[in-house]
Amino acid sequence: MAASSSRGGPFNGNAAPFRSRDGLSTRQAASSDEIQLRIDPMSANFDDEITGLRSQVRMLRNVAQDIGTEAKFQKDFLDQLQMTVIKAQASVKNNIRKLNKSIIKNGSNHIVHVVLFALLCFFIVYLWTKVSRR
Repeated sequence: MAASSSRGGPFNGNAAPFRSRDGLSTRQAASSDEIQLRIDPMSANFDDEITGLRSQVRMLRNVAQDIGTEAKFQKDFLDQLQMTVIKAQASVKNNIRKLNKSIIKNGSNHIVHVVLFALLCFFIVYLWTKVSRR
């Protein structure tokens, strides 16, 4: 962090647009990842302010590490889930191929049986409705 005592300007886009305490305020820096502070010499509490800023930086660093850890965990979870889905798709495709081979080899007699059963059920319902009307 660089200390500068030039005139005030617009706030840095990454910094909060308010003063943290009396005597310190953020200013626009030459680089986007730097923050310059203007220190008011009338405020005599520099050590407390610096300690507070260091603790805030430490907390932000811990939060950033936690976010990185969570992002890595979620990426690993999604990769594992994607592999599981790919394996399931391959298994389903393989089973469908086996089923098709079985139907071709054994013929489609089971479909004929299902159609005949359905026709028999409709015929029974038809006769029952005819008998019940009389």
